[in-house]
Amino acid sequence: MSLVNTPKPPYYAVIFTSVQTDFDREGYGKAAQKMIELAEKEEGFLGIDTAREEIGITVSYWKNLDSILKWKNNIEHTAVRKKGKSSWYKAYTTRICLVEKEYSWKLNQ
Repeated sequence: MSLVNTPKPPYYAVIFTSVQTDFDREGYGKAAQKMIELAEKEEGFLGIDTAREEIGITVSYWKNLDSILKWKNNIEHTAVRKKGKSSWYKAYTTRICLVEKEYSWKLNQ
């Protein structure tokens, strides 16, 4: 596993935090992977970091707000968001942030 390499700021981050339901997770993993594959094809997509335990956190990185809006309006993404609301999530929050600075460190191995 590695962290995504993003360009020099500024760029945008979409932070999606969620709590899943205890039922009807059928198809969730496949849908999540498909959404990553689709997002990677979108103009302005820069990368993604994701983790899931009790709370899921997915951060996708974008060149600009227009790219984020186009992704939000993607037909397949819209269908999966509806499925998420009806079956997969107890709660979720989406936050859109302008990244102005970043700091990175990596252990030399």
